[in-house]
Amino acid sequence: MSSPARILLVIGGGIAAYKSLDLIRRLKERGHSVRAILTAAAAEFVTPLSVATLTGERCFQSLFDLTDEHDVGHIRLARDADLVIVAPATADLLAKLANGLANDLASTALVATTAPVLAAPAMNPTMWAHPATQRNVTRLKEDGVAFVGPETGLMAERGENGLGRMSEPLAIVAAAEGLLGSGEKPLVGKTVLVTSGPTHEPIDPVRVLANRSSGRQGHAIAEAAARAGATVTLVTGPVAIPDPEGVAVIRVETAREMLAAVEAALPADAAVFAAAVADWRVAEDSGQKIKKGAGGPPTLALVENPDILATVAKGARRPAIVVGFAAETERVVEHAKAKLARKGADFIVANDVSEAGGAMGGEDNSVHIVGPEGVESWPSMTKRAVAAALVERIAAALGART
Repeated sequence: MSSPARILLVIGGGIAAYKSLDLIRRLKERGHSVRAILTAAAAEFVTPLSVATLTGERCFQSLFDLTDEHDVGHIRLARDADLVIVAPATADLLAKLANGLANDLASTALVATTAPVLAAPAMNPTMWAHPATQRNVTRLKEDGVAFVGPETGLMAERGENGLGRMSEPLAIVAAAEGLLGSGEKPLVGKTVLVTSGPTHEPIDPVRVLANRSSGRQGHAIAEAAARAGATVTLVTGPVAIPDPEGVAVIRVETAREMLAAVEAALPADAAVFAAAVADWRVAEDSGQKIKKGAGGPPTLALVENPDILATVAKGARRPAIVVGFAAETERVVEHAKAKLARKGADFIVANDVSEAGGAMGGEDNSVHIVGPEGVESWPSMTKRAVAAALVERIAAALGART
């Protein structure tokens, strides 16, 4: 466990305030003590009783509370914290802090603190993109305020989708412990290999067999492993997302190139095969663009691509922990159980990639961890949160093996 810290949580007024309750639980699971300030607007979304029950402390709300202010309570709250987390950090709270306004308990404590501040923004995408909000964020970053998120996804408002969702509690906890310098680094000294993205199998110089994988889940796993202290190699197919920080990236196009890069990156202590590798390729791709003609469409003879997961899991240089992914559209857990037995992995992360599931190319994922001991179904969360939880699971498994 990481060293216990005293955390002051400022809960802003937005629908994402409900996530703050789970954030409290996650922080306390790791041994941290939590005090919470609930803004007047936040109290419209979560109750003081809920917050107090989870923190084990009274919920602080009023700047003019006679019980607290006899000893300048807002200063004491601010000074007794090792870290202040603002979640959700609304446009209003960001504006107040950026401009030094202090007209309620939350804003006064934020201006009075000398502790690091971590903001987890949450607001409508239009509000987040507004020039005033972006000016405030820039100023706050210059002042040393750290940020986690926001994420892209569906909003509470019907039909709204964009950048503005608050990061999941696990991602906020990881960012908080990184700031404290007391976060667990359970993979220090370990090497982790991750595959990500799709593969593109050429038909001719302009056409490929491919899939809709964005690489977000694999990239998030590589980033989470690096944050946990591992030396990480990421082998990725063609993607349109940035490289994760602190990770060695190897770019490939085809399944055969990915297998060669993976084998070159071994040995490793753990390997996570999150790439959506094409099962087939054209037996012989054309050196010239295939033209339409009177004879109709060409017949494509397909052959199987190498099975990267099985090759590594059953190979002589097998990592201690091998994790595979099962992208399914129906009978998700059943197919994942069969894949676990067939591939030789330690466990399989199964997810629904049907259109209804929304995982393929999306920001969120809902996964089942299928292992020899059974199936553990996780709630829907962002791919970064899935990555953080998965890396914790891998670290624990490595610890048990050693």
